Amino acid sequence: MSARALGIDLGERRIGVAVSDGEGRVATPLTVIERSGSRGRDHQQIAELVSEYEAEVVVVGLPLSLDGSSGPAARGAGNEAQELEAALGVPVLTHDERLTTVIAERALAESGLSGRARRQRVDMVAASVILQGWLDATGRESRP
Repeated sequence: MSARALGIDLGERRIGVAVSDGEGRVATPLTVIERSGSRGRDHQQIAELVSEYEAEVVVVGLPLSLDGSSGPAARGAGNEAQELEAALGVPVLTHDERLTTVIAERALAESGLSGRARRQRVDMVAASVILQGWLDATGRESRP
């Protein structure tokens, strides 16, 4: 049995969101949520997406340091992931997101998008990189 998942890239100003296909094999960029100044309001928007896409799990990017240690950004993301789990009613997992923004920016640059267009999309593309990494690591891509 497979489960649809949402991937989340938590940023200070924006939250990137991606969704997996119904088989839980491929992640696709979905949207960007502009931070409202209220975590509760932001989390409600994510809850609406969980409901709309019938997601059974949410995967939040954990910004570990390059050496794998957990710094202030990773602790902040971990704390927000716990708050999200309480608000969403589905499991919220974390997944290492080292270099995902770099990968997303490179992919968007190679697609020929202007700097402004890239900045508007990079968060949701980073979320899809996080989610795809989690899908691959959990072996979902090899399911029949």
